[in-house]
Formats: sequence, structure tokens, C-alpha cells
Amino acid sequence: MGLLNNNLSSTFNKVANNVYNQHFIKDKKLEEEYDDYRKKKMYEDILYNLSFLEVSYNLEEENLFLEYAKWLYELMMYLMPDLSKERIKEHMILHYELLSQELKKVLSDEEFKVIHHLLSNAIEITKTYKIENKLSDFNKGEYGYIRETYLNYLLEEKPSKAIDYILEIEKTKIPLEDIYVNILQKVMTEIGERWQKNIISVDQEHYMTSITQMVLSQFYQKIFSTTKNGFKLVACSVGSELHEMGARMISDLFEYNGWDSIYLGAGLPRKAILNKVENTNPDLIILSVTMPQHLSECKAIVEELNKLDKKTKIAVGGRAFKMTNQVWKKWKVDISTDNAKELLVWSEKVFKHG
Repeated sequence: MGLLNNNLSSTFNKVANNVYNQHFIKDKKLEEEYDDYRKKKMYEDILYNLSFLEVSYNLEEENLFLEYAKWLYELMMYLMPDLSKERIKEHMILHYELLSQELKKVLSDEEFKVIHHLLSNAIEITKTYKIENKLSDFNKGEYGYIRETYLNYLLEEKPSKAIDYILEIEKTKIPLEDIYVNILQKVMTEIGERWQKNIISVDQEHYMTSITQMVLSQFYQKIFSTTKNGFKLVACSVGSELHEMGARMISDLFEYNGWDSIYLGAGLPRKAILNKVENTNPDLIILSVTMPQHLSECKAIVEELNKLDKKTKIAVGGRAFKMTNQVWKKWKVDISTDNAKELLVWSEKVFKHG
């Protein structure tokens, strides 16, 4: 498919403006419920919702927009505690109806049929969805106390204590892989979830991410001193992605396990990624996607990588893939996982015995 790349993208602003204005015409209560800040955020959210709708269409991934609708409802509940859940559902259902109304004007019949189906499903899930108060296992099980203690240092803005605490933990002979995957990665996941629920602010999330990056840097002397095994990987985050922690952690652990790692970071153009693969000929490339809007770009990179005359294996992962129905299986990739230890075990089999 992909028609929306040319059709919808060029009309985002017009569609968003019409949907925004129609909201206040159709629902008179909004003028009382929305101050200037909420009105501004509402317009931004319309564009954001359109981008999710577009990527779901382009990837033919119905589950992505459905999961997004659930997440959006939960987010609205956290952001608007002064409104009842019934009122929030009213607002969201009207929003999806208005999106359908306005998109019908700019899309072909074939395009609109798919879009209307996605929006209809979103309406149905919004009507029936109930938020489950799941008990978090963040501070449970192995390393639970360590995770909670480290997170509390971050929340209390005590960076030196946070860093020193993890360094002391490392001296207890906990494997570095466990520190990365079972402690730091799970803490970062918890931080992300708290930000999405509006429990912490975006500046807090960025601050805690930067401190955790400093923690990782404390292990570099150990990581880069290991004996090399002759294998090479390239790792990066896709698109204008700023959430680079996952790819960085995987790159570090592969380096620690003897690989030569080329970590490209985030925000790299597609051409630059492809050039790096062509020039360095890695055994494995790891593409990480946190925000689902970048899944289309990831797919495009995978397609271009497969056109190269290389034997490079392709791994994809990141939070965005969890919102899909294993969309990566439609692509020509070798594995999808967020777990660095799992990826290391797989690579051991593939590259040592494959």
C-alpha cells in the first residue's frame, strides 16, 4: 500500500484543522473543559493520532492502531482526572468519527475503506475498554530491591549516589549482562511507563536517562578490554528517534562479549546507515525503534539492506514492535527481540555454529 505517504501526509494540517474546529462545533462542553493549554495539546494530539493512523495503514498493521487507541484512552484518563471516564470516552469517540469524516474527503474509496475500518475498531475498543490495575513486578523477584533503590536515587535527584550504588552492585559479582538487562533496562522501562502515565514529567525522564547513560559509561574500560572474536555489528536507532538506550545497551554487551561494535546512535539518515553497512560489512545489524511512527522507516531500511550483496544478519527490536502483531515477520529479518541476553544466545548459535 503506502498511498498515504503521498496523499495523507501532504494534507495533515488541513485535516487536523478541520477536525479540531469540528470538535468545538459538535461538542459545546469543550469550551468549558479546555483551557488554552489543553486546546494547544489537543491540536498536537490530532497530528500525532494521524501519524499513528498513517503508519498502521502503510504497514497493513491493524493491531498497531488498536493498541494505540487503548494507550491513548489510558493516557487521557491520567491527564484529565477532572473528567469522568464516560466523558473521556465521548470525546475520543467523537474524535475518531471526525477523523473519519474529514479523511473521507481527501482519500480515495480504496484508501478510505481501510482507514474507516481502523477508526471503527478504535471506536469499538474505546467503548468497551477497561483499564486493568495490574500489580507491577518492578520491585519483585531477583534484583527487585536493587531496581527500586536505584530508581529512588534518580527520583530524589541524587546522581552521585545512583552511580555509586550501581558501581557497588557490580563489585558483588552480579554479571554485567544482568546489570544491563535485568536492572538498568527494567528501570528505564519503568521510567518510560511512569512518564506515559504522567506520573513523572518529560524533563525528569530525560534527566534520569542522562544519569543512566553516565552509569553505562562507567563500564566502558571493562567492556572494551575483552578479547575479540572476529565478529562485527552495527547498531542504531531508526528515524528521528531520540530513544537510543536500548540499542546502546545491546551494542555494549556485544562488545563485552568479544564483538567489534559500531554504535551509530540516533537520528541517522537512512543513506548513512546503508553506507556504513556497505563500507564495514558487519555480521549483524541491530535496528531499534521506540516510537511506532518510525516503523515504516525501519521497514524501508530493512528492504534496502536486503538489496545489498551482503551476508549481514538483521535484528530488529524496541518498544514499537510490541504494539504490533509481530509485523517484523512480514519483513526479511532474522530475529526480533529487546533482550540483549537473548540476542547474544541467538548470535552464539548462528555465528559460532550456523
